[in-house]
Amino acid sequence: MTTESPATGWSAQAAADGALPAAGGVLAVTARPGQEAAELGGLLLAFRQAGASLSLLCMTRGEAAPGSGSARLEAVRPWEVQLAASTLGVRDVGVANFRDGGLHRYRVADLTERIFRAIRTSAPDLLLVIAPEAGDRGDLAVARAATAAAARAGVPAVARTEPGAPGSWTVSLGGSAELARSVQHSAVAAHASQPDLLPAVIARLDLLEDTETLRWLLFPRHAPAPRGPALAGVS
Repeated sequence: MTTESPATGWSAQAAADGALPAAGGVLAVTARPGQEAAELGGLLLAFRQAGASLSLLCMTRGEAAPGSGSARLEAVRPWEVQLAASTLGVRDVGVANFRDGGLHRYRVADLTERIFRAIRTSAPDLLLVIAPEAGDRGDLAVARAATAAAARAGVPAVARTEPGAPGSWTVSLGGSAELARSVQHSAVAAHASQPDLLPAVIARLDLLEDTETLRWLLFPRHAPAPRGPALAGVS
């Protein structure tokens, strides 16, 4: 027997069947500009195709990235996020001012409060982040804070992870995969200050082909409590 969440209609059996979580609204939270396209672009397009409204919160302005010419990255990269998000069909975009490369040094409570404010603004019924095992210290900090904010708001949180990660399942992009990857490439190309980003992303997406991998950080039934088996790799 499966138990469904009244908020999303999502069940444990659906994950076993390789389905995309049902959601009317998705808030993606990233550590830095570019991740919304390179890491989460395929999933965001899949959620959009399924009818979800999309919102994005980028926790930093991307100033620690390699520069391109004399451009001030803290000014340029938020605009690139806006352009990439528009390409992906994201409705609302927020860019916070935490220090790029230093998210792991902030109190979890401070990061959680900023994410919780974004939840109150966009009213999603699902949070989407990058799993710690698929990222770096910044992604771990975001995953911890997003899980805490999701628990506080009573919404589930899911993470894109690597194939074969414990507790993960594979989602197929289906017949629209080729178009989705093409749009994702365009979104990555919006980050013109990072010209080396696109070839690496294309190489990775070629390996993924028409699939993405997810795992729960906070399962719908566990929304009131931020700890448990679904939080492996986040505690």
